[in-house]
Amino acid sequence: MTQSIEPHFRRLLVTGGAGFIGSCFVRDRMARRDGTQIVVLDKLTYAGNRANLAAVEADPEQAARFRFVVGDIADSHIVAPLVAEADAVVNFAAESHVDRSILEPVDFLRTDVLGVHVLLEACREQQARALAGDRASAPRLLQVSTDEVYGSVETGESREGDRLEPRSPYSSAKAGGELLARSYFVTYGLDVVITRGSNTYGPFHHPEKLIPLFITNAIDDQQLPLYGDGLQRRDWLYVADHAGAIGHVLEHGRSGEIYNVPAANERTNRDVVAALLERLGKPWSLVRTVADRPGHDRRYAMDGTKLAALGWKNAMPFEEGLAATVDWFRDNEAWWRPIKSGQWEEYYRRQYSARLANSRDAG
Repeated sequence: MTQSIEPHFRRLLVTGGAGFIGSCFVRDRMARRDGTQIVVLDKLTYAGNRANLAAVEADPEQAARFRFVVGDIADSHIVAPLVAEADAVVNFAAESHVDRSILEPVDFLRTDVLGVHVLLEACREQQARALAGDRASAPRLLQVSTDEVYGSVETGESREGDRLEPRSPYSSAKAGGELLARSYFVTYGLDVVITRGSNTYGPFHHPEKLIPLFITNAIDDQQLPLYGDGLQRRDWLYVADHAGAIGHVLEHGRSGEIYNVPAANERTNRDVVAALLERLGKPWSLVRTVADRPGHDRRYAMDGTKLAALGWKNAMPFEEGLAATVDWFRDNEAWWRPIKSGQWEEYYRRQYSARLANSRDAG
């Protein structure tokens, strides 16, 4: 359960709010019934799913405080009037899958860098209005980023002031977006805060990512393509904790600051796969060792002292969160089966067919 927050920002523009973490943020925030009004702007690419917000739109009280707009954050004509109505902008909108960034990097630059620029310029226009007395204050922009901007961390934990060393088109684009956002704080005095979250998992997670891919493949007794030796280490953060931490930083974070959002749940990919197979009652023999992806980071780990000092504490232990996630996918095939069809099949063929054809027993 996320901590209760008395909202300071009551009119929110949530970009990418139909995606995995963004929709969790919207569902949790609206369920508090504290009067917050939310406009979601989402392009509804393959990773955006309006069904993720069905609970909000089906609830009369929440639906009265909610509006959905289909659009691109890189389109200033759509963005500007929405920002003009907002007290704060929470930017979840991003192309976010490393494998896809290797296949098609240009899409990541458009959304993760140019889209951030459009949002910043719209906020700067509202800052000018505030200075002219046409609105009470300029909107706050919270830029949601990732631990991957630090690059592979062989030992210790990354702190917010550490050098950024992104190693994929995805993480490089995210680093570019957050650097641009902070430059608007320094140069223009814009109210900007940034979060860097660790690897996130949970219900409604698009099945291109490791945990939902392996859960759904295992349900159908399909092979599980494990990259390399499977000893890459990630810090696994439950989605409700991630969304809650973002909300906490939105309300309490200091302008111009960056906050790591770690989980303290570091596991190897092999360990995670073994745990989800055990929960499903499926054999390890489904796992196949496949050729690793280029530039695959070995380990991510972040220090969370700064966020803890702000008053945030995660609530979900990894074992409970993974069990809840496995059970959710097992109980919600009607949500994920349509996703794993059509364009998905072409992506899966490009990404895994050759790898699986040359795979070996994971041992």
